[in-house]
Amino acid sequence: MLLFKGPRDQILEPLQAVCGIVEKRHTLPILSNVLMEKEGNRLTLLATDIEIQIKTSTAAASREKVALTVAARKLQDILRSLAEDAEVSLTLDEKRLQVKAGRSRFNLQTLPAEDFPRMLLSDANQTRLKLSQKQFKRLLALVQYAMAQQDIRYYLNGLLLLVKGNEICVVATDGHRLAYARETLAEQLPSIEVILPRKTVIELSRQLQENDDALEIALTPTQAQFRFGTIEFVSKLIDGKFPDYDRVIPKTHDKLVMLSRQILLQSLQRAKILTNEKTPGVRLVFSTGSLKIIGNNTEREEAQEEIEIGFSGETIDIGFNVNYLLDILNNVTTDEIECHLGDASSSALFQIPNNQNFKYVVMPMRI
Repeated sequence: MLLFKGPRDQILEPLQAVCGIVEKRHTLPILSNVLMEKEGNRLTLLATDIEIQIKTSTAAASREKVALTVAARKLQDILRSLAEDAEVSLTLDEKRLQVKAGRSRFNLQTLPAEDFPRMLLSDANQTRLKLSQKQFKRLLALVQYAMAQQDIRYYLNGLLLLVKGNEICVVATDGHRLAYARETLAEQLPSIEVILPRKTVIELSRQLQENDDALEIALTPTQAQFRFGTIEFVSKLIDGKFPDYDRVIPKTHDKLVMLSRQILLQSLQRAKILTNEKTPGVRLVFSTGSLKIIGNNTEREEAQEEIEIGFSGETIDIGFNVNYLLDILNNVTTDEIECHLGDASSSALFQIPNNQNFKYVVMPMRI
């Protein structure tokens, strides 16, 4: 039975769209597979790891009804290895999927489609919103680097998504720094707070396009669904209470320094070379007219950079994890960045000039 016949990329692109979440090794072998279902003139591809499910489709050759599951990575590797202009056919023959292209033949073992687990989106208490793919991709980029990794406080291993009135906010923190970004929506919506898992955020960032095409989001207390292009993305949510982020954002820092993002970025990159690998700390010494960046390590090596700045007042000598500073400078695109300071023992607040929609808070470290 014929599943597909056409150009290689017509089947490879949708397969790559769903393969990102497939685990190489899984306790359930079928979860290493992709579900392929053909009905009418559409071939649907679906992958899941039980927590996330991605579905997409492409045009099919015949109108036969066929369903099977096959090793996702193997099929992807086979298709990638073929010439870009190759004509490919996929045929089910006695529980094997035969891939043909020119004089190449591959036979892959299949597992029954009825054994493949599926996630169904709950209809209960849905909050629906719409914005462009570009807007949401940008929101994720502004905060996702601050998510924790494998923290015992499981609710930090993800991203808070908050809808309130006509605003959508995203917040991420690992306990040492916090990133907050928001965007205005076209309509007023009921309030809902959910925590998206880290893997969901990373996969969405990879899949979303830098364009104005629509992204539809449906949120329930236990699931989130994202629809864009031909993709339907469903994710379970993290069940937990996210920290009170508003309490962490400084409100009374009275020292403001305007910094050139590119100059600061390059200076920190150079200073980082001579910091300790496990705890790459740098000292930032703010004094009248100048910012000194000092990095050193246990081998008594030292790097020192100096930048001219518009600062006056008492000297502030404050230490930071250099990676936390590089993260924000690599993800913000403005020419300048605002740094709000209290004293050497207080966290620093970074913002985009004349913009209250982004805030980044970094705790100081002892060096």
